[in-house]
Amino acid sequence: MPIHPTTIVDRTAEISTQATIGPYCVIGPQTIIADGVTLDSHINIDGWTTVGSGSHFYSHCSVGTDPQDLKYKGEPTRLEIGKDNVFREFATLNRGTRGGHGVTVVGSNNFFMAYSHVAHDCCVGNSVIMANAATLAGHVTIGDHATVGAFSAVHQFCRVGPHAFIGGFSVVTRDALPFIKTVGERNQAKIYGINTLGLQRKGFSEQAIKELKQVYRVLFRSQMNTGDALAKISDQQWSAPEVSTLLEFIKSSERGFIR
Repeated sequence: MPIHPTTIVDRTAEISTQATIGPYCVIGPQTIIADGVTLDSHINIDGWTTVGSGSHFYSHCSVGTDPQDLKYKGEPTRLEIGKDNVFREFATLNRGTRGGHGVTVVGSNNFFMAYSHVAHDCCVGNSVIMANAATLAGHVTIGDHATVGAFSAVHQFCRVGPHAFIGGFSVVTRDALPFIKTVGERNQAKIYGINTLGLQRKGFSEQAIKELKQVYRVLFRSQMNTGDALAKISDQQWSAPEVSTLLEFIKSSERGFIR
């Protein structure tokens, strides 16, 4: 098993023989590390953490540490990480809390750039990009294929919808809509249309993008209130399933959404 001799591994940890652990790492109790995981140097996995196959941690990541919550009193909680994620230098991820889900969940094929942070009880989907120093407060949900720009912060209990794009240095204090570009300072963030270029790059059909633009215009450029706009949109037939995703996200919002 390729574990560097300077690494410290708790006796209760389960590490695949196909994992690679570099120098000066510390692997805490009840940690499970699957095949093909690579830990570079000086990485701390505090414990009660599961890491799926193929994930790569660059130097000085801090993983599965206690939640930064004054209500936390040492009770056992977990961090669950899926497959094929990349965590660049100094990325930090906390476990859950009893008052939340008891677990922080990270999906698969995500890219966490340097100094990005995932707080307690967050749920991060698949194929998400968090740029340098992007920060999630507790209980945040990030949909699949979303991008959170550099030095941006998402307030606790907020949601970022699938394929949403959060511009750099933004502060998100309400839900960020799927498929849409959101940029701006705290309480001043605004939406700037469908993320057309991003959706094209991801292979969305021209029909889906066209319909999303039509719905966007009714919702946010028609001067109608949200209820009337939703009613008008519901009276029409839409072939793109992405329209339903956007509408359901709006209807299920508890904190309100950025517009």
